[in-house]
Amino acid sequence: MTVPFVGFEGTRQRQLGTSPNPERYNPDSWEDEFAWLSKPGQREIQAKLLYDYRTNVASYPRWQAWLREHQPKMLVLWGRYDPSFIVPGAQAYQRDVPGAELHILNAGHFALDENTEEVAELTRNFMTKVHPNRQ
Repeated sequence: MTVPFVGFEGTRQRQLGTSPNPERYNPDSWEDEFAWLSKPGQREIQAKLLYDYRTNVASYPRWQAWLREHQPKMLVLWGRYDPSFIVPGAQAYQRDVPGAELHILNAGHFALDENTEEVAELTRNFMTKVHPNRQ
């Protein structure tokens, strides 16, 4: 059985993925999202949004070329259990920006909810490397 994208369980799964730490999530996250998605017209809006995502995918070569050309300082924090953006998507950044700092976290799509301290520490360390004279 398929879980509907805008159904309650689909909304919950989008938040949690297959995270080993579901207790770290506030159920209000998916309950609030589901309440919003249940409003009149939201099914149609979400269908259009998902269909339009193909334009993002079509733009990837242009974005990747920009990354290869400019080589920005980059910190990539990615949830291993994200059902929407899988780990190879994170690893792809390093193909275009070999110096990118990549961390695959034991988290789902909302890694900050699960790994607050780790995300803060990694971000702080990265910013210290990028801007060593700032406190």
